[in-house]
Amino acid sequence: MHSIKSALADAVDALASISDSALLDAEVLLCHALQKERSYLRTWPDKLLDPEQLEQFWTSIEKRRKGMPVAYLIGRREFWSRDFHVSPDVLIPRPDTELLVELGLELIPPNKPFKLIDLGTGSGIIAVTLAAERPHAQVIATDFSPAALKIAEHNAQQHHITNIRFYQSDWFNNVPNIQFDLVISNPPYIAEDDSHLQEGDVRFEPQTALVAAQQGLRDIKIIADGARGRLKPQGHLLIEHGYNQQHQIQTIFKGLGYDKVQTYQDLSGQPRVTYGQWNK
Repeated sequence: MHSIKSALADAVDALASISDSALLDAEVLLCHALQKERSYLRTWPDKLLDPEQLEQFWTSIEKRRKGMPVAYLIGRREFWSRDFHVSPDVLIPRPDTELLVELGLELIPPNKPFKLIDLGTGSGIIAVTLAAERPHAQVIATDFSPAALKIAEHNAQQHHITNIRFYQSDWFNNVPNIQFDLVISNPPYIAEDDSHLQEGDVRFEPQTALVAAQQGLRDIKIIADGARGRLKPQGHLLIEHGYNQQHQIQTIFKGLGYDKVQTYQDLSGQPRVTYGQWNK
């Protein structure tokens, strides 16, 4: 029989060569198998695991050893202090995207009507967070993937969000003819030949949500171009992008006629989100 303490020790040994956070990974996966909080592991280190718990734990450890992200193994990831359901049909929420949400919230008035669209919503973290923090806003969220939309709708229901409408759409193609105050997106922006696609979590994430043609710029060009016909005067465009795409994105925005173009840095000091205002 294995105790919590010994099972964790064995799991850390198994994961040490593939994970920089072997102990954290093991603890999260054991908590999932036990349906307990991490404090439980500290309180009861000598408690014995039953065979079913142990089998579930080691099955997940073996999958983690092969590189499967912890978020997919437990089916959730925290973002903006909320739990979001995730699966291999959607990207895993990342702290970098909190900058996009933060900038969005600065533009949305707390107590006035405001219309915004989140293009390529994935798990819905952007749309759900903005809708929850700004309940007077009308939010539309789109995704090309029906599987991703199901997850986003589930997350909206889980957090009791009622001011979102979901549409299956290839960017603006299937969206009602509405003028928006804000177009916001975290689109695919990784180049097809980027070596990072063979590393870490992204090996298991949906490539259609990661990779774009034209050195990662194709979808950003489509969104920025299409937004010109969908934004109100003084409307805002916010797009997340790669750390090395700042100058290309600014050139795209300015070439399409956007004003006040500016790029913002994420928590790591990397250029991560570019803004433009539509005044035509």
